[in-house]
Amino acid sequence: MPINIPDNLPAIEVLKKENIFVMGNSRAARQDIRPLRIAVLNLMPLKITTETDLVRVLSNTPLQVEMDLIKLKTHTSKNTPVEHILEFYIEFEKIKNQKYDGLIITGAPVEQLEFEEVTYWEELTEIFSWAKTHVTASLFICWAAQAALYYYYGIPKYQLQKKMFGVFKHKVNVPFSPILRGFDDTFYAPHSRHTEIRKDDILRVPELTIMSESEEAGV
Repeated sequence: MPINIPDNLPAIEVLKKENIFVMGNSRAARQDIRPLRIAVLNLMPLKITTETDLVRVLSNTPLQVEMDLIKLKTHTSKNTPVEHILEFYIEFEKIKNQKYDGLIITGAPVEQLEFEEVTYWEELTEIFSWAKTHVTASLFICWAAQAALYYYYGIPKYQLQKKMFGVFKHKVNVPFSPILRGFDDTFYAPHSRHTEIRKDDILRVPELTIMSESEEAGV
């Protein structure tokens, strides 16, 4: 099934060339289908590239998906045209009374700062709090996963002596989880980071489960 995105989003032309079915909002409005509503907080500098990557993944589902791109009031992107942000992004303030089936928050190039030093940390924590009551399920990518662990569970990140960079072997710890459906017992995943989350800190929180881990790269 298609993913519904704004009619002129640059990702449409890229994905059409890859034979991925995407549907503009104007066409989707004529279909009597209740789509999954996904809010995306894109914190990456190259927003158009990240949008395209996310749409590519979200389109690989039997469900129809509607995606809203969210922007922060306290942060202005320097690497994406202002016109693009104004046309395709919605301020969090304008959607915070709505409910979503899912929330995706991307990584951001701020991992070597303390969380509280990030200029938009206060607004981000407002979104974390909002998600608990307005979102069915959330996915946090890269730095956003570290930030969420810190906000929700008080789990800190630690500076690495050497950057973790490469593609590493991981084992599946929960083989029948829907999240890992289709994975082999072992799989390879890329890492590129200067900080880490430690396994012992996660194990101290009963609500958390380590779905997979790597002997070299950790959790």
